[in-house]
Amino acid sequence: MQAQAAHLSAEAKASLPRHVAVIMAGNGRWARQRHLPRIEGHRAGAESARAIIRAAGELGIKYLTLYAFSVENWNRPREEVDALMKYLVHYLKTETSELNKNNVRLEVIGQIYRLPEAVQEHLKKAIATLSRNNGLTLIMALSYGGRTEIVEAARRIGAEIKAGKLDPADINEQVFAQHLYTRNFPDPDLLIRTSGEMRVSNFLLWQISYAELVVTPTLWPDFRKPQFYAALEEYARRHRRFGGI
Repeated sequence: MQAQAAHLSAEAKASLPRHVAVIMAGNGRWARQRHLPRIEGHRAGAESARAIIRAAGELGIKYLTLYAFSVENWNRPREEVDALMKYLVHYLKTETSELNKNNVRLEVIGQIYRLPEAVQEHLKKAIATLSRNNGLTLIMALSYGGRTEIVEAARRIGAEIKAGKLDPADINEQVFAQHLYTRNFPDPDLLIRTSGEMRVSNFLLWQISYAELVVTPTLWPDFRKPQFYAALEEYARRHRRFGGI
């Protein structure tokens, strides 16, 4: 996928995805290529997030999910995890007013209870501040894992069956989906992965069943409006059949 000028064709504007999900990969590699600490890659990646959030809002896209921190990321060196958590607090402090100005609502999915208390408090504050906005809904996947989400949904369903609140015969895809973190959001139409790797990295495993996948070699800190528009142009060229003809 080649980046285009920051201009979207009429065809792409007419067939915008309702929900875009992004695997923001390549921060560490970007920093390594420049002989910088990994945290500098995350800082540069935050600039890309800012640009894509703004672009999605301007286009009228309704949902944008960013894979910000996975359950597997807890296994990274303690110093890097601590730095990421501090930077997340900094991001929430500095960006909430900009998000509010742009009519963005904030939601989070994942094992939020595992995040440091300071992060949880700032997330709650930002979510409350932005709760009345009705433009773009920004969904941050934090301490998130697709398999973990599915297992937790199965546990909740099991508990309801045990309590006599749910008949196993009534379980279908819709019932199962209502027990996922994403029960209040539509499934993604488009999944973008940066940095060129051909994998979904345990992200939204249930929800991306029929999403269009666009993989770009661009590392996340270099992914800005032109690359985002190129992904939307590619999406517009796809014919979505959902298993039909």
